[in-house]
Amino acid sequence: MKAVLCEKHGLPNTLVIKDIPSPKPAANEVIISIKACSANFPDTLMIQNLYQFKPELPFSPGAEVSGIIKEVGGGVKHLKVGDHVLSLCGWGGFAEELKVAANVVFPMPPG
Repeated sequence: MKAVLCEKHGLPNTLVIKDIPSPKPAANEVIISIKACSANFPDTLMIQNLYQFKPELPFSPGAEVSGIIKEVGGGVKHLKVGDHVLSLCGWGGFAEELKVAANVVFPMPPG
């Protein structure tokens, strides 16, 4: 899968696009096939290591996503493959797929 990665702290022009392995869910996690991701001011701070949350390098920015559940890990009861969802994931959204804790993923309302 493709992902926008922050491999070293800096401005947006230092981000790179790379092919990385698709994630696999552990217990209480899901994989989301991302269809949309917001770009926010905190993302620009995070890639410069100026934000209160400091993910370990390399990481993909993107704190808010929507998409479709691709895989579900053990113990996840409120989501199933094919559900349209949104997530406040913190980072990881500038990618084709996202592995995230199920407790920060919410079904999208119909319509």
